Amino acid sequence: MASKSVSARPGLLNPSRPVRSLSVAFWLWKTIVFLVVVGCPGPGYDTSTSLLPQQGVGSLGLSAPLKFVSYGFGKTIAFLSSVLNPWDSVLDGSAKIAIAGVTLSHLAHYLSVLALYRLSINVFGQETTTQRLVCFLSAALHVISPAGAFLSAPYGEPVFSFLNITGLYIYSSSVLDNEVGKSVLRNAKLLLAALVFSAATVVRSNGILSGFLFAYDALIQLQGLLSRGVSVDAFVHLGVVIISGCILALGFVVPQLFAYAQYCMPEDVSRPWCRRLIPSIYGWVQDNYWNVGFLRYWTVSNIPLFLLAFPMLAILIRSSTWGLKAFLASSSHEASDSDRVISSKTQASLLMRLTVPQALLSGLAITNYHVQIINRVSSGYPVWYWYLAHLILGDSGVKHSRIFTLAVPGAVIYALIQAVLFGSFLPPA
Repeated sequence: MASKSVSARPGLLNPSRPVRSLSVAFWLWKTIVFLVVVGCPGPGYDTSTSLLPQQGVGSLGLSAPLKFVSYGFGKTIAFLSSVLNPWDSVLDGSAKIAIAGVTLSHLAHYLSVLALYRLSINVFGQETTTQRLVCFLSAALHVISPAGAFLSAPYGEPVFSFLNITGLYIYSSSVLDNEVGKSVLRNAKLLLAALVFSAATVVRSNGILSGFLFAYDALIQLQGLLSRGVSVDAFVHLGVVIISGCILALGFVVPQLFAYAQYCMPEDVSRPWCRRLIPSIYGWVQDNYWNVGFLRYWTVSNIPLFLLAFPMLAILIRSSTWGLKAFLASSSHEASDSDRVISSKTQASLLMRLTVPQALLSGLAITNYHVQIINRVSSGYPVWYWYLAHLILGDSGVKHSRIFTLAVPGAVIYALIQAVLFGSFLPPA
């Protein structure tokens, strides 16, 4: 009864018109965040733009986007900003970078919201009102992700979120195609998903965690070959899975090969990390400049940052447990209907596969990363959105009011406070 009343309620978020409603909500929210950031005193989260020439910016009042600029996106932003070259008479280089970067981030986040909606349909279906609401609410929650202003600024988070969730959508489609015997389409989608995951890994190295999907598939195919014997389709499927995993790995390896060629091949510029057994520039930068390593962040002075990250970590861990339990319940004859989040074993298996990379991310955030960044990087992982959506809906609407009151307004308040801190160059943005 509760889910029907929600779906029938007129207003901005109308699940019967999902794309339109999500689009309106998205752009309204982005307008609010933008106005909060540019209205704050101070230079913005990254002051490196103060080193860029400012001539021409003030003439069009375009200094505001500079508050969003950070070092990142490299040649991509440079290429996009070159599109604005005809405006050189009124826009300087920093203004073009700002406009290109902010535009790209907004577009990537918007497409990420739509990709999450389609991914949710693949995992949960859309036959019932509850299923449609889960898909819709999950995408709506992604709009107000705790990454906040980092999904509007030229940072890696919005592009990674779009690429990772899109890769998961394509991968999930390949799993569903496999169930109905569409082997050619399945193989094509696996390779395409690998390419998208590889691009996501170039943007943020934690994209490599999606490699679990191909590792799991490879083990399943090997098990099938050993138990059922060799068949052409199974053999080809295994080959495609292995190739896909290698393609994804290239997103991690190739940038490091370029770095090795630049900093290690010429004898006069060789760096200390070049002589390591595994010469990883990622590892060197994280170790030498950011002091990232196993339990290194576990210091008394970092307790406030652990407290800041605790709500998101708790949600990630709890939702990961929820996803794994849903998989076990789908294959258990003794599980009650209330325990079965998904009735289809294929979709439950899909949920489990998508849960593991998120669980790995949570573990690494606690033990290795600067823990507070989990509020940002979690935006590209879908399972916790699904978990909150199920909590909001509850069983026959019992939990709807309490969870909605705590989770959703809490996320909005956090995002707005973070936007103020971001725009004023204050921690803990």
